[in-house]
Amino acid sequence: MTQNSLALYMHFPFCLKKCGYCSFISYPDKLESVPDYVNCLKKEIKLRAEGLCLHSLYFGGGTPSLLSPSQVADIMSSIQTISHLLPGTEITFEANPGTLSLPYLEQLSGLGINRLSLGIQSFSDAELTMLGRLHDAQQARHIYKQARTAGFDNINLDLIYGLPHSTLLSFKANLSEMLKLEPEHISLYGLTLEEDTPMYLQVQKGLLPFMDSEIAADQYQLAEEMLESAGYHHYEISNWAKPGYESRHNLTYWQNRSYLGLGVAGHSFFQNWRTANTIDLDEYLLCWQNNSSPSPSENINVDLANQLAETIILGLRLDKGVTAEDIEARFGTCVMDMYYPQIQECVELGLLEEHDGCIRLTPRGRLLSNEVFWRFLP
Repeated sequence: MTQNSLALYMHFPFCLKKCGYCSFISYPDKLESVPDYVNCLKKEIKLRAEGLCLHSLYFGGGTPSLLSPSQVADIMSSIQTISHLLPGTEITFEANPGTLSLPYLEQLSGLGINRLSLGIQSFSDAELTMLGRLHDAQQARHIYKQARTAGFDNINLDLIYGLPHSTLLSFKANLSEMLKLEPEHISLYGLTLEEDTPMYLQVQKGLLPFMDSEIAADQYQLAEEMLESAGYHHYEISNWAKPGYESRHNLTYWQNRSYLGLGVAGHSFFQNWRTANTIDLDEYLLCWQNNSSPSPSENINVDLANQLAETIILGLRLDKGVTAEDIEARFGTCVMDMYYPQIQECVELGLLEEHDGCIRLTPRGRLLSNEVFWRFLP
């Protein structure tokens, strides 16, 4: 990663089935559009990524593992032809365990994909059924082992805590199952339900219980203890890694550096502008098939005051926090002077700790991070 390099994210808005908790932009009924989408994405790559220096690529979704190996190769070739990939570029591929096989994984590895992110979510079959996942726990373990056989030595596993009916004991069993696999990276996400998701409606109708915030907090604290004991570095609020395996792509976001998001619903922050692509698949395809770029759904110039606030808020998500030296180097201002009242209030509340020009969240602050973040908004 250099000062002038970017992270490139590509969104693949296709799924075999929409999970009950998912609010991401994806289309479970338009798989016939995948070939056209790949062709349109290549046009967007040509227009927006030409000449850029990249330190990470990220295939996200949706379900990128619905792409054929030849389609992945086509996209990779398009990027490599017109962009400069730094040596050791991190190339992450999100995958649903229910869509993978050993031959497929071997071909991905052969194409230069060097980081795999598996959406396990739970090792309980009952919880996987409730979530609407396509795989069961046995498949998840099997595919993980297949990924190792295919040569992947940098694997992330996603797990959800705070699920309806889950307990501290059931979540401990999930964590134990995950630790047996010894992934290099672990992402834990608390369940949040948007109003348009099926699980939200089930909760509203009383078919599922409301999530217990106290149990969710206990599960998060248990994860901190178990993962630390297993040798994982808790480097970001929701992410743990073995030393040297922190996600370079996601660190770009948390450090508020430049990134480019392509495809439907792709978000970018580049040259002080925040932009977002259309979420309408048909509009995206129609425009690019006619060699025109769809109008962005968001196009905002981010002034220095907001860049500073966002850099502090995102930086506080990291275990190392925010240093006065880094902020002064980027913005020419002293964070300790500018935000003295906010910092002192959070320190007194036990949400922040301050030492030698560095501020960072306390363990309590990580649980109540939003209570800290809003105080830094302009």
